[in-house]
Amino acid sequence: MKILVINDDGITAPGIWAAVRALRQVGEVVVVAPDRQQSGVGASLTLHAPVKAGEWAVDREFQAVEDGLYPVSAFSVEGTPGDSCIIALETLVKDVDLVVSGINAGSNVGWDVMVSGTVGGAVQGFIRGINTIAISVAAVTNTKYDIAEKLLKPLAGKFKDYSGNTLFLNVNIPKIEMSQVAGVRVTRMGGRSWGENVRAENVGPEIRYWISRNKSINETHAPDSDIAALKNNCISITPLHIGLGDDSAMPGVEALLGDIPQQMLDLHD
Repeated sequence: MKILVINDDGITAPGIWAAVRALRQVGEVVVVAPDRQQSGVGASLTLHAPVKAGEWAVDREFQAVEDGLYPVSAFSVEGTPGDSCIIALETLVKDVDLVVSGINAGSNVGWDVMVSGTVGGAVQGFIRGINTIAISVAAVTNTKYDIAEKLLKPLAGKFKDYSGNTLFLNVNIPKIEMSQVAGVRVTRMGGRSWGENVRAENVGPEIRYWISRNKSINETHAPDSDIAALKNNCISITPLHIGLGDDSAMPGVEALLGDIPQQMLDLHD
């Protein structure tokens, strides 16, 4: 089994190597990750400039190939998580069986996935028909990856013999100790959990603005949502798919348009 590992925290982030530590017990691991922090870039790609990529020397811990430990190689990319995944799958790594994005420091639940570089990069694996896991821990300080590691190994192993429809799993681990884990839930995507604050800064004659996603949104979330699972000390696993189209709204939009379509046709007369 060959596993591609990407992230949005950068190739030196401890979370990505925690993922490698778990996954090299399952199969051959190739890391292709941004050379710097890329949180919040979503699914963005670099389309108007070249993207540099080069081999990255893995630490001695990951060099030994022993019984039950598969080889690890790595590449650093001067680009986004999406760039990293595309360059890996189209050029650097052949015959990938599973894409894993993370382990991310900070949760990616609800509508937050729209701006998440962890999820945004992983999209590129899923749309290419490869089973994909995005995995995050709900802590940005003093982040511990032990629970995520313990889950990631058996979860990745399940895909060795999996033959169903391609899956895109968004996994979130609460910020708790192993003894406090109340269970593992398959969940729905919740709503908005974080909002933005904007701070103005005067720099000479200019005004600059800093955007921070640090405003908690206090909404009541469905009990089967990913957000509710974390609040109840449960690991959340949310199946994702690609599709923003709202088919049910089509009749309402047609009614809203009214006679505009006919007016446009009349312009040709």
